[in-house]
Amino acid sequence: MRYPLSLTSSMAGYIIRKKIAGQKKIPLVLMLEPLHACNLTCTGCGRIREYSTSIKDKLSVAECLASVDEAGTPIVSICGGEPLIYPEIGELVRGILKRKKHIYLCTNGMFIKKRLHEFRPTPRMFFNVHLDGLEETHDLAVERPGVFKAAIEGIIAAKRAGFLVCTNTTIYKETDLAEIDQLFAYLTRLGVDGFLVAPAYGYAAVHATNPQGAAEIFLTRDEIRAKFQEAQGLFNKYRMMSTPVYLDFLAGKRELSCTAWGNPTRNIKGWKGPCYLITDAHHGSFQELLDNTDWDRYGPGNDPRCDHCMMHCGFEPTAALGVKASMSDHLKMLMWQLT
Repeated sequence: MRYPLSLTSSMAGYIIRKKIAGQKKIPLVLMLEPLHACNLTCTGCGRIREYSTSIKDKLSVAECLASVDEAGTPIVSICGGEPLIYPEIGELVRGILKRKKHIYLCTNGMFIKKRLHEFRPTPRMFFNVHLDGLEETHDLAVERPGVFKAAIEGIIAAKRAGFLVCTNTTIYKETDLAEIDQLFAYLTRLGVDGFLVAPAYGYAAVHATNPQGAAEIFLTRDEIRAKFQEAQGLFNKYRMMSTPVYLDFLAGKRELSCTAWGNPTRNIKGWKGPCYLITDAHHGSFQELLDNTDWDRYGPGNDPRCDHCMMHCGFEPTAALGVKASMSDHLKMLMWQLT
């Protein structure tokens, strides 16, 4: 199976229960940011820019776990910032696992070896390592030499210790797909369990600080579709963890509506609204985020900030929830999971 059986069964049971209860907005993945501090200044990242005045602040473990309970999602994506510099990351992971949740620990990989002893292998947790190309390309994107090598050493150590590892790759305007092919082939040989991809989207926090640089690296909607049409054959070669319906959307083969409430974000300032990338407010609770956000105002064609967005945090939940899905979509998702 593409994902562990425990994740698939937990997610399916959760969605069925919510739909039977008549819930309209079903959150799937909590984007939990215990801190925004990071050891890198990646070109395409807006977090260290948007939250520069509170970069030293962090949530307590108790606050994080309360947010996990509040959202109730079957999956928690621990991100940031760099979560492996969060002092209590081992305690936080153990607390989430005790709640029978699944975890994607999103990391640049540099501190995996140093902190690996704080975790235990489980089908409920992936290390999700961000890699945007082979060594030269990736180190250029993160603005520091040696990062790729350290991340690879971390991946090797994690796999040897029995952990699940996936990678997340951002496709930029100048991304060489032949290099991504080489990267995925190399990572497959290392035993990496799957690959996530997303288009580089130029959101406000990055545009505000470097508008010229943003225009050079980020993709418009039309450019995303052209790039991902070109990449279809490449993705068919590897164990992709991005859903086939979402990849079809990126390639322009079908449309998906944005369901940003499917991946709510909790950070040091509250529940970020409306979504992971756009900040119009920070809410005091998850229910306030749901109730006080005019969701119809957002999405392509409604808000100009959304016009070129095709990010997984807004559109992948639509595919997973089967919103306006056809029978062929359901069959495609089933076969994809079983292969």
